[in-house]
Amino acid sequence: MPASRRGSGSVTLPSGQTLAVHTRTQDEEDLPHATKKTMADHLRKYESLFTLTPQRMRMIVEAFKDTLELGLEKHGQIVPMIPTYVFGWPTGGETGDFLAVDLGGTNLRVCLVTLQGNGKFEITQSKYRLTEEQKQEDGQKLFDFCAECLKLFIDTNFEPGSIKDGELLPLGFTFSYPCTQDRIDHGVLIRWTKGFGAANTEGRDVAEMFRQSLEKQKLPVHLTAIINDTTGTLIASSYVNPRTKIAVIFGTGCNAAYMERVGDIPKIKNLGIDDDAEMVINCEWGAFDSFEHEHLPRTKYDQTIDEQSNKPGEQAFEKLISGRYLGEILRLVICELIDDGVLFLGQNTYKLEIPYAFDTAFLSLMERHVFDPTEELLMIIGIFSHFFALETTLAERQFFRALAKLVGRRAARLSSCGIAAIVSRKGYLEEGCAVGADGSLYNKYPGFAERVHEGLQDIFGDKGRNIITYHAEDGSGVGSAIIAAMTKIRKERGLHAHV
Repeated sequence: MPASRRGSGSVTLPSGQTLAVHTRTQDEEDLPHATKKTMADHLRKYESLFTLTPQRMRMIVEAFKDTLELGLEKHGQIVPMIPTYVFGWPTGGETGDFLAVDLGGTNLRVCLVTLQGNGKFEITQSKYRLTEEQKQEDGQKLFDFCAECLKLFIDTNFEPGSIKDGELLPLGFTFSYPCTQDRIDHGVLIRWTKGFGAANTEGRDVAEMFRQSLEKQKLPVHLTAIINDTTGTLIASSYVNPRTKIAVIFGTGCNAAYMERVGDIPKIKNLGIDDDAEMVINCEWGAFDSFEHEHLPRTKYDQTIDEQSNKPGEQAFEKLISGRYLGEILRLVICELIDDGVLFLGQNTYKLEIPYAFDTAFLSLMERHVFDPTEELLMIIGIFSHFFALETTLAERQFFRALAKLVGRRAARLSSCGIAAIVSRKGYLEEGCAVGADGSLYNKYPGFAERVHEGLQDIFGDKGRNIITYHAEDGSGVGSAIIAAMTKIRKERGLHAHV
């Protein structure tokens, strides 16, 4: 037997734990393993399944544009294209103190944003943990809790007497659950998402419910705007970088917002708003190609995820690109190869057979090119040995990294199709524009932004370079405060119809 080539090192996992990792060469393995050639043959099959050609991408963009237009024409469409009643861009000159409350999936966040003009701001914030009980008990009690936290925040951050008698601080409320709105300070909850189920709330005006809770606390605030976080991201990013025309979120979910001319939103024609006014549209584009499944390149793994989800048929676009699902796509491919007798023969794979056991963060770690003196891909050894008690060969580890790259790259390229549809609809290609992007996938997945840019160039050719994505500003805090400021200015100017 030849002398074994050993490698050792340490791996930091998503949980922050550090693992000592030791590996040995394939010659020492007692277990049967797939050969390098076998893995290369399989990889070719997955390359053809997960690779998007520029031609296919351009077809998706055309279908996406048609879907966006349909959502603007008629109410109740699959991609709803929700009018937000946020009118126009910030000037960058908005100033003053504004409060923002953000009811998120995990925390309640309260912010004091001081807008300083020239696209500059300062922010002070506190987070308050939401319990599972609060998410499920009566909705009015949930809003009472929000008001109590806001009172605590004001008492802590404002000197006594600094708010004059009768003065009301403008408050922006970020409520990122699907709502119908017919003005900016009103929103009827369509349905709870993100694990919430608070009773007596769906079908009611959540802004009015929150106002009742604010009155109980006798707070010196005026709830001026209720917004979605994607809308806030667009406005906050534009305040800092006026070239911004689109905002996108690529995280656990996915969404986009952009500015549309009111005359090009036929479904609100009856409201009598000036055709040349501009309004932010919250696309809710994660639903693109839902139910019919005519346009997106779904593999059998995507179909399995959809069928086993809590809402089969829905959110088709989101299920191909969001951080919630990428790890599961990879896990299903690995499980298929286990069933086919290709991987992990003689090893107990039960831990890997649990749905959603393979976190998208693992793909991110597998793709990250860390300095590895042994070239043994220690990170991948650590993931499989620590979380799944499985030993891997170098050929398998190289295969897993290549597979992660295929799944991650497809997600980014599909994301670029959504951006391209808005760019194309609005005619932004020639002059170019900036796209404020947020979310864990965009911010943390290695190479995601670069792949989105590569996708835009595959769709548009060299002109695709004119579309630049960058890390967006905080939409649910700063964006909410800026919208509150813009709304206050509109009211002072007497432009309060539908604000």
